Amino acid sequence: MPTKIKQTEQSEEFQQSAQWYEIPYPASAYTFPREALLQRVRFDNDYMHLELADGRIISVPLWWIPTLYNAEPKEREQYQISRDRKMIVWDPEKCSINDEVRVDDYLSPRNKP
Repeated sequence: MPTKIKQTEQSEEFQQSAQWYEIPYPASAYTFPREALLQRVRFDNDYMHLELADGRIISVPLWWIPTLYNAEPKEREQYQISRDRKMIVWDPEKCSINDEVRVDDYLSPRNKP
């Protein structure tokens, strides 16, 4: 049974070398976002920055969204935030872009098709 002896020795070594630290705040003191609601959208030459109501900022590379990447900067600014504040919409009757971006698509991983 040399394996059990070795595991026990390793466990004792770990316990002797492990250092415990006091946790200054309980988990209830932390803020965990419940919902991603758009507050503001802004663009630079390379990114679309989604500012959320809870303070987070998500920066999405424009090349991920071909319609925005290939549009003029002036056209990108012609968006509307949906009533539920979860989507950015470009109306083709108001600009050359016909697209919509859902915030949740950029917050969680996507499964490969």
